[in-house]
Amino acid sequence: MSNESINPDLSFSSRADWLAGWLRADRIRLDTLVQLVAGWSDPDARDDIIARLDELAEVVASPRSAEGALDAAVEAVEDAAGMDTAQVPIDKTHAIRLHSELSTVVERLMRFGSNRRSVTMPRQRQDGAA
Repeated sequence: MSNESINPDLSFSSRADWLAGWLRADRIRLDTLVQLVAGWSDPDARDDIIARLDELAEVVASPRSAEGALDAAVEAVEDAAGMDTAQVPIDKTHAIRLHSELSTVVERLMRFGSNRRSVTMPRQRQDGAA
C-alpha cells in the first residue's frame, strides 16, 4: 500500500495486507549517516570507527552471532563516532497528524487481530502525557 501521508518521511502507514503497520522516520537515517561521517572526519577517531565498523561487518556476516552481539556492535560504532540518540523532534502539528495516522493503522490491525476484543487504547492524561 502506498503511504498516503502528507509527510511520508515521518509517518505511520498500514502494510498492504493490514496485518502490520509501518513507521517511517527517514530523518533518523539521515542523522545517523551525517553523525557517522562527522565522526569519521576526525582523524583521531577514524581508525577506531573503522575498527568498530569491521567488527559490525563480522557480526552481520556471521550466521550464528551471539545473542546481543549485533546490538553491542552497533553501540560500539555509535560510541566510537560520538553519535547522538536516534530520535526525531515533532511539533504539535506533526503529533496530531501522526496520532491520526497511527489510529488508522491500529483500527486496521484490530480488524484481523485475534485479540481485537481485549485491547483498549490507553487514556490520555490531562497534562498531555500518555
